[in-house]
Amino acid sequence: MSHPLIMYTDGSARGNPGPGGYGVILMWGNQAKELSEGYRLTTNNRMELLAVIKGLQALTRKHIPVTIYSDSQYVVKAVQEKWLDKWIATDFKGGKKNRDLWTAFYHLSKQFQLRFVWVKGHADNPYNNRCDELATTAADGKNLLVDEGYEAIAE
Repeated sequence: MSHPLIMYTDGSARGNPGPGGYGVILMWGNQAKELSEGYRLTTNNRMELLAVIKGLQALTRKHIPVTIYSDSQYVVKAVQEKWLDKWIATDFKGGKKNRDLWTAFYHLSKQFQLRFVWVKGHADNPYNNRCDELATTAADGKNLLVDEGYEAIAE
């Protein structure tokens, strides 16, 4: 019997907008892998969503069930309450933010059986807390990457 893939994600931005980062823990059976990167100028919501995208992009097996734990109401509700479907259908009418990332996520999401679970941030979930640590450490790091999707519209 195969184990479901579990993904914990978190994003962080210092200043919002400001330097940011994401953290991901991928767990399959007794194996775990951590991912994180930092960006020089971004927002918290972008990093929360980018964490999910980067986690999914790291998966080599497609069409598997993936349970994603996130403390971002923005990400979880956009999927669970079908906000994203409406944004896609209306071509992000009204200036909905983060179109580049939501579009990337939307296409990626079709390759998996996703289930989102909201978890309280900065509470007693050790995996969520570790993702927060990965995200903030990445945001505070050196050689930060450019969030081109954000900087292109922020100028």
